[in-house]
Amino acid sequence: MDSSPQDSSLNAARRTRELARAAVETADVLVVGLGATGAGAALDAAARGLNVVAIDAHDLAFGTSRWSSKMIHGGLRYLAKGQVGVAYESALERGHLLTRTAPHLVSAFPYLLPLTPAVSGGQAALVMTGYRLGDGLRAAARTPRRLLPGPSTLTATRARELAPALIRYGLRGGLLSWDGRLLDDARLVVALARTAAGHGARILTRCRALELSPAGARVRDELTGEEFTVRARAVVNATGVWAGTLDPGVRLRPSRGTHLVLRPDALPGLRAGLHVPIPGESNRFALVLPQPDGRVYVGLTDVTVDGPVPDVPQAPEEDIRTLLDVLNTVLETELPRTAVAGAYAGLRPLLAADGRSADLSRRHAVLARDGIVTVVGGKLTTYRRMAEDAVDRAVAVRGLRAGPSRTAALPLVGAGPVPAGAHPRLVRRYGADAPAVQRLVTAHPEPVGLGLTLGDLIWSVRHEGALDADDLLDRRTRIGLVAEDRERAAWAALGAFR
Repeated sequence: MDSSPQDSSLNAARRTRELARAAVETADVLVVGLGATGAGAALDAAARGLNVVAIDAHDLAFGTSRWSSKMIHGGLRYLAKGQVGVAYESALERGHLLTRTAPHLVSAFPYLLPLTPAVSGGQAALVMTGYRLGDGLRAAARTPRRLLPGPSTLTATRARELAPALIRYGLRGGLLSWDGRLLDDARLVVALARTAAGHGARILTRCRALELSPAGARVRDELTGEEFTVRARAVVNATGVWAGTLDPGVRLRPSRGTHLVLRPDALPGLRAGLHVPIPGESNRFALVLPQPDGRVYVGLTDVTVDGPVPDVPQAPEEDIRTLLDVLNTVLETELPRTAVAGAYAGLRPLLAADGRSADLSRRHAVLARDGIVTVVGGKLTTYRRMAEDAVDRAVAVRGLRAGPSRTAALPLVGAGPVPAGAHPRLVRRYGADAPAVQRLVTAHPEPVGLGLTLGDLIWSVRHEGALDADDLLDRRTRIGLVAEDRERAAWAALGAFR
């Protein structure tokens, strides 16, 4: 199979054509799950020249991959725990995203740790040592300093310039560090899926795997109810927290991470992210991350979840109150509950082990059982390495003929040069696709919220695989995170399909 790039557009018409092919042909690799790891595996396999079918019961980035902290980090927390290998792997993968594969989606961002009376001099020195070690990881991963500056110490005046809402009394300065961040984690998954499609992978959403076997899967088209068989020489289970439903031998211990969505006026003038020490914890921080649309995300909790795994986890009021209480420890004026416009929660697919979920390793595992390869654990930053390892194992277990992975240097859709004159908002969101999107935005300039237009939504229908209004409001954009924003944009989400 030719592995050179082809048309990367995903839409309902393409789904119909490729669904018909998937029901009658035999693929080299069937990937189940289209979060970051699954979409990454589809791209990895397709870029090696393998014939790929990738399915998901819902939509691209429907699960954990849209509920992250939006950070692409260098593994500092793991370094503090002595997990040097995990930390170095994170730094390497961050470097790939910043420099080659997705520089249009991932960029450096500053994070401020306020030195309040709750942070002792010894603690501050220890944290700064960690930041410097993290900068050493950056150097070891060969990520240029121009893309990721080193840490520094700030005066109290400078700290408040970056975060005017910080408490005044007792503030003696701040520690500034830099790390990677995503504008939107779901957009990374969309880019992965489109790039895989451009290399020939058949990307099929709304197709639920009912049962796996080494020779493929029994699948149901969730739009029609029709059941059929997808035949494949190798099967990769990349369904995250749901992996155990298809492979009962996998033992996971899901952990819930809750984030708040603060109203745009909650923390005015915030120019950097914040690391807020969690009371009673020696090496854990809440994260405050301002968004280009004015919203501010605050996260995250780390709570073990027992029982059945829901399709869409809910953020409990207890988590919301906890995060708000932590944030208020560093603010001059306490934020009330009404400052929280929305909240979201995601479940991390951690490998089962004894101890708190906050202490479990984020190292991933690739398991081969009865001819089926399952990839679990890990984190968003290392999705590419997880995908590579899963495809390597599938190729070895099933005896497929394929070359080595190419994805460490393979640019995602949108990562190419941007023509002069492209609109900055569109460049930040679409990269090299910005001029094409601009034509739709010009023709359909009606605002729908968060600085987006009806033209943005039409682009997602025609090129990014959105099949209904929820796809548009909850994955292709994040309008749906706030209920009143969703209501105001409902007309546009429906109109985009006309």
